[in-house]
Amino acid sequence: MTAAQPHPRARRTIPALALALAFIPAIAPGVRAQDSQTDNALTQSEIEKVRDARLDPPACVLLFVKFLDLRADEIKDLYAKPRAPGREQDTHDLLEQFTSIADELSDNLDDYGPRRIDLRKALPKIIDATGRWSSVLKSPPDDPVYSIARKIALESISDLRDSATELNSDQTAWFKAHPPAKQPRPGETAPPIDIPR
Repeated sequence: MTAAQPHPRARRTIPALALALAFIPAIAPGVRAQDSQTDNALTQSEIEKVRDARLDPPACVLLFVKFLDLRADEIKDLYAKPRAPGREQDTHDLLEQFTSIADELSDNLDDYGPRRIDLRKALPKIIDATGRWSSVLKSPPDDPVYSIARKIALESISDLRDSATELNSDQTAWFKAHPPAKQPRPGETAPPIDIPR
């Protein structure tokens, strides 16, 4: 092999690298679109609350539960009052928001679970809420304007319930085998740390 010729492995690597780089722009818009879709589902105030709660995962997870409760209440309110013009489209939009927020909550659970972040107090609340949400989403009469959006939202609730139930079981077993260190009560001092010499 002369100095002017590249190594045979380099000839194979360069096209593979070029091909991989060509796919990045095709993948990245989908990622941005998903983030944008979640951002569109949340109000600016809700986005700020999520940002503030990121350091406290159980509180962050429960914020998503609160946001889903709000969307469910809005759907319920649409049908508790006399029919307003555009009610079906409003239902469709709320169902899409609901799906986006539920999917984001599922993604958070998928992220927190493997890192052993203790969500044992929050998970039963999610599981309980899924039944309530399903009931509310099924209550409006059938309408082609939102029937597909409702089907997708109900699937998201089912996936979220399955994910939360599985994670709850995993965390119960893991934390039973690996109990976290007890935190001192307010007013108590923490026991001294024993440092080996």
